Amino acid sequence: MAFLADITLGQYIPTGSVIHRLDPRAKLLSFLLLIISVMLIKEIWGYLLFLFIFALIVRLSKLPPFYLLRNLRSFIWLFLITLFLHLFFSQGTIIPLFPLNSLGATYEGLEKGGFFCLRVGTLILLAALLTLTTSPMELTDGIEALLRPLKKLGFPSQELAMMMMISLRFVPLLVEETETLKKAQLARGADFGGNILQRVKSLIPLIVPLFLSTFRRADELALAMEARCYRGGKGRTSYSQLKLRGRDLLALSLSMALLAGGFFLL
Repeated sequence: MAFLADITLGQYIPTGSVIHRLDPRAKLLSFLLLIISVMLIKEIWGYLLFLFIFALIVRLSKLPPFYLLRNLRSFIWLFLITLFLHLFFSQGTIIPLFPLNSLGATYEGLEKGGFFCLRVGTLILLAALLTLTTSPMELTDGIEALLRPLKKLGFPSQELAMMMMISLRFVPLLVEETETLKKAQLARGADFGGNILQRVKSLIPLIVPLFLSTFRRADELALAMEARCYRGGKGRTSYSQLKLRGRDLLALSLSMALLAGGFFLL
């Protein structure tokens, strides 16, 4: 389970950049608009242009690029499955002299598989950029503010924002706990090598204590919230007051421009 160490989702790296200082509501809305833009792109050159713009955003965020790219290594299995399904299950021109050619690998399938792998990778990078530049508390405040109009319909916006914040906060904690348990098992003579079946069996003494530790942390968190008289979101106020500034409106305008460009190129 060493691949968990490459996941930075849920981590926050404060660099004081202009991206970090954006209002969380503006970042969440821009993130949503960028996701829609990515889903609208139909040509490979469109993704290359989008990745160029994304690289400029990363530059403005002052984040080390490898912190974002390391997330892709954890999803290699997803890329391989996506490429395999499109490669062998798409109709088109058969690729000659291709291994396992009896399954019917096609040029069109290879092109579609690479295209969808690029789309999935771009979405992963966007999600990592959002969490690396926005603290869990800011995400909570932003989600709660965006969902606040739904409270009139009885929608529990504050409770949902709290749940999402806790879930994101638990990701790096679980990764750290997994690495600690793995080192402890290795010190006791555990072997995580071998074939696939042996590796799966060796994960059992790792997964069981991980689940127990997760339940223990959740119980401690519930007790801590009760000790602080948390009784849901009704009547609660926020310490930090959100305010849109010029840079936030500029970020939203640029995101909407990208979305409009995606619609125009359909």
